[in-house]
Amino acid sequence: MNKTELVAAIAEKTELTKKDAEKALAAMVEAITEELQEGNKVQLIGFGTFEVKTRAARTAFNPQTKKPIQLAETKYPVFKAGKALKDVVAK
Repeated sequence: MNKTELVAAIAEKTELTKKDAEKALAAMVEAITEELQEGNKVQLIGFGTFEVKTRAARTAFNPQTKKPIQLAETKYPVFKAGKALKDVVAK
C-alpha cells in the first residue's frame, strides 16, 4: 500500500474527502516527526511506539582500502509494534 492508497482507505473508513484524509495523514506524520526530533517517544496504545535510539560512535573499516574510519554517533527512528497489532498480524 502506498500513500495514495492509504489516503483512499482513510477517506473511505472515516467518510472524509480524500483531500481531508490526506491533510489528516500529513498532520499525523508531521506531529510524530516533530516529537521524534525533540527526542520524545510517541506511544499509540494498541498500535505501537515510535522512538529515537542512539547508535554509539564506532570504528569501521573501508572495504576497499581496509583503513579504519571513525563513524560519529547517530540517532535513528525506531517503531516497536504493540501487542494488539502483533496479535492481529499473527492471525
